[in-house]
Amino acid sequence: MDIGALVQAQKDYFHTGATLPLSARRNALKRLNESIKARERELQAALLSDLNKSPAESYMCEVGMTLSELRFVQKHLARWMRDKPCLTPLAQFPAKSFTVAQPYGVTLVMSPWNYPFLLTMEPLIGAIAAGNCCVVKPSAYAPATSAVVRNMLTDCFPPMYAAVVEGGREENQALLDQKFDYIFFTGGVEVGKEVMTRAARHLTPVTLELGGKSPCIVDSTARLDLAAKRLVFGKLLNCGQTCVAPDYLLIDRRVKTPFLAYVQRWITVMYGEDPLDNDGYVRMVNRKHFDRVMGLIDPAKVVFGGRSDPKTLKIQPTVLDNVSPEDPVMQEEIFGPVLPVLTFDRVEEALEAAGGFGAEAGREAVNLADWVSDGQKLYFPKEGEAVEEPQAQADSASGLVNINTADVAALCTLPGIGESRARDIISYREANGGFQACEDIMKVSGIKTAAYEKIKDKITVK
Repeated sequence: MDIGALVQAQKDYFHTGATLPLSARRNALKRLNESIKARERELQAALLSDLNKSPAESYMCEVGMTLSELRFVQKHLARWMRDKPCLTPLAQFPAKSFTVAQPYGVTLVMSPWNYPFLLTMEPLIGAIAAGNCCVVKPSAYAPATSAVVRNMLTDCFPPMYAAVVEGGREENQALLDQKFDYIFFTGGVEVGKEVMTRAARHLTPVTLELGGKSPCIVDSTARLDLAAKRLVFGKLLNCGQTCVAPDYLLIDRRVKTPFLAYVQRWITVMYGEDPLDNDGYVRMVNRKHFDRVMGLIDPAKVVFGGRSDPKTLKIQPTVLDNVSPEDPVMQEEIFGPVLPVLTFDRVEEALEAAGGFGAEAGREAVNLADWVSDGQKLYFPKEGEAVEEPQAQADSASGLVNINTADVAALCTLPGIGESRARDIISYREANGGFQACEDIMKVSGIKTAAYEKIKDKITVK
């Protein structure tokens, strides 16, 4: 494929104005929606091939969330496109002021392998809804899903509107040599730095959705059983290969022992006595990442799990205790089913530690935290005053703070991580039907088809 010619063709098409009308954008999103629904079985088979994702997990974490995003965009698109009035300074009286939302032009979406469909389609949906043309570069580590995406976009759009470029590093380099109008990259910190460096040559604006060393902080007031359940769900979803997964546990020393017992219990409830025998348990994406994660496990510190199957690339959910900040497992984002445990005596110690671990692993990009407490207040020994949870989170530099739950980044109604690294503080205290359904599904990853169909409509975030 001549990448330079493809990009030029998209630029020429964009300048015709064909992508700008509301009707054109709606029709494009409609075609995409219909194609996703028609290829749902293909996508399930592809995700099973690439990552061993069960049909339930594939729908809950990929297809269902993508369709939910599509519905949300379709519903609000007309309002988003309207001119927005602004106050006019007295010096410009009697003029009228307003802002106009305009597309960038030709955009590049570079997506990762861990959620190869969701994290390809969501930025594509945004690009099309905004009136852009788009070149999509799926990860070479998820070839089956990449092939379905390629066929889907080929059926939906002419290549001068939206196209897929497959391949590895050579294709990535060729794409970054082009002058795009916007680049959206999801992946690791080091590659993200390279993308930004290459984009800077053309002054191309970039969105980097990167990982981080994300702590889960559990204080002494937590409802330990429920906290452990939610931690296990969030940590082991996609076998820990999630950028917003809890990376390590910071826990009050007084409740560590009972909490870890609950963690072990919930791992068994959700994945069975030996997850290596669970057909629905997700595997590492390839041997390289399998070996990397296994290299982070110190056998002397394993208190639960620790075994693996090199033939299937599966690693047992593993808990490491008595971990020190200097251990290899604390020097990089784990991106696997391994949970290091560190303790604290005061909450301030936990916040300070959360700000210091894994700086080289990507904290400069974004550090996401989960906080588990009693759902009312956190008590800091600071002048003896009670501090509300959102105030407490102001002390941690984070892109997202979850309170009493995990992975609420799935809510399409919430803003994403912006240039200001704004803190989106979500307080989720009571069992919500949608989230509870997700947790219940994950109790048995290989859920039977009949039961899955009955609750399928409850899984989609609405």
